[in-house]
Amino acid sequence: MAEDMCQEAFIKYFQREEELPDLNQTKYWLIRVVRNISLNHEKRKSRERMAVDKLKRNPQVNEESGEEIYIKGETKSTIQEALQALPHKFRVVLVLKEFAKMNYKEIGDILGISEGNVKVRVFRARERLAALLKERL
Repeated sequence: MAEDMCQEAFIKYFQREEELPDLNQTKYWLIRVVRNISLNHEKRKSRERMAVDKLKRNPQVNEESGEEIYIKGETKSTIQEALQALPHKFRVVLVLKEFAKMNYKEIGDILGISEGNVKVRVFRARERLAALLKERL
């Protein structure tokens, strides 16, 4: 773990846009960065331990009946069929937004369209998908 933290600190150093004036400042800057990285690591470990302890105290058993499993499977296949029926330009933005959890700007950058255009396409895709699902159900 220590090697990973040091490597992360050196990566941050090389990604800096401005050079540090001398060796001493560089050394102290790296020490501060490694210290912050290690503190963040300890905080993360502590949060993970607390989450695991909470789960151990409150185990949640969610047993689904065969009927529920079947209904979920049918619902998934119905939605997938409806998604495939959408035009490609609507299907792509909807999948990136809903399943890949991307924001409008990221989707626009990927597809080479404006953020506003992405919003319009997502809105129209949702409308068409709702109409298709309404027909099938």
